[in-house]
Amino acid sequence: ISLAFFLFIYKLYIIYSDMNIALIGSGGREHALCKKMYESELVNKIVCFPGNAGTANIAVNIEVDILNFKKVLKLIKFHKIDLVVVGPEEPLVKGIVDFLKKNRVKVFGPNKYAAKLEGSKAFMKKICEQNNIPTARFKICSQKKHVQSFLNYCKLPIVVKADGLAAGKGVTICKTKAKVQKAADEIFQGKFKSSNKAVLEEFLEGEEASYFIIADNKEFKFFGTAQDHKRVYEKDKGPNTGGMGAYSPAPIVTKKLEKKVISKIINPTLKALKKNKNPYSGFLYVGLMIQNNEPYLIEYNVRMGDPECQVILPRLKTDIVKIFKNATENKLKKIKIKWEKQKSMTIVLCAKGYPGNYKKNLRITNIDKIKLSKKDFIYHAGTKISGGELRSNGGRVLNVTSIGKNFLKIRNKILTNIKKLKWNYGFYRRDIGWKVINKNENN
Repeated sequence: ISLAFFLFIYKLYIIYSDMNIALIGSGGREHALCKKMYESELVNKIVCFPGNAGTANIAVNIEVDILNFKKVLKLIKFHKIDLVVVGPEEPLVKGIVDFLKKNRVKVFGPNKYAAKLEGSKAFMKKICEQNNIPTARFKICSQKKHVQSFLNYCKLPIVVKADGLAAGKGVTICKTKAKVQKAADEIFQGKFKSSNKAVLEEFLEGEEASYFIIADNKEFKFFGTAQDHKRVYEKDKGPNTGGMGAYSPAPIVTKKLEKKVISKIINPTLKALKKNKNPYSGFLYVGLMIQNNEPYLIEYNVRMGDPECQVILPRLKTDIVKIFKNATENKLKKIKIKWEKQKSMTIVLCAKGYPGNYKKNLRITNIDKIKLSKKDFIYHAGTKISGGELRSNGGRVLNVTSIGKNFLKIRNKILTNIKKLKWNYGFYRRDIGWKVINKNENN
């Protein structure tokens, strides 16, 4: 080996190795991200703000208010962080990326303006209207008379959404005019701190799917598909939750449909943001309704989904830290993102009572007794270590995940692992993936 070549390799090693990374967030998505980053050959140390009991095994957890940007910055400087990855939406919508960039910190995620795609349903709908992006007919309302005018020309049911962030609880499907008015009035009266505007839209029948991309200021790359199960009970009954389980890939997203999603929805959105001098950078979650093989945009999320992240990342073959690094340097074009051909599923183990009232601080005792193969994962969501014991710390507690060739066999394996936990304080859906299993696998 020549000296010049050796020096070149050594220089690359110095540039790429021993990175200190900060991960913001505390859910199942963040544990999945943390685990994937921990596998990277580039990482020296991961610090989680605040993390959970799962991330504590592979990273340094630091308890901090993630919306106190000045405190977060102090910790970033103290730990000599080279790259910050932001997991949840609230800090993104409140401008953490702009704040950190102003303080010369390298950060992965969209800026405050671009994050309005999730932070304001009205902003997202206006982008659709101005750029002919297919979406449900809608009206932005701040008064009763606006609601009444929409009721006069749109058939029931009608979907009422809080304009701002509402932690997955700001959407109501209303089958009567009285319920539409009631849901809108609650928003006007400040039920959700983030906004007193409501977005009313027609109810679209069809099948939902999630399409993910990762973007830098210049271009984007595909980052997986998934289908989530929002309703709390089996056969999609009961109230909406943050997500009871998911699977990936989503068979409904064919190559033909994918082309339509990119040309009709993603490209026009990214062009609109560039035109407004705020190009999109980071994960973008495209929430779709598929109707007669045509995609309609339901929502944008400006981060990875939860629990979709927990089924997409086990299939990722490429070093995720290299992807993040390239994205923050506008060099996504230079990296090829590779995927396992296998399928993936996760089932969320919840505390009894979720999404309503539930108890916290409940002991979880058998997790170490479960022997996981390389194809099995348990991601912590609402967990903490208290007095040296693993305890629950949220409504969605654990995400039990597996990969394989057949969704039914994967689900059976997950259910076996959940039973081994013998966590009597929890419940879960046993039918995750029921539509895809019945339709595509003839089982």
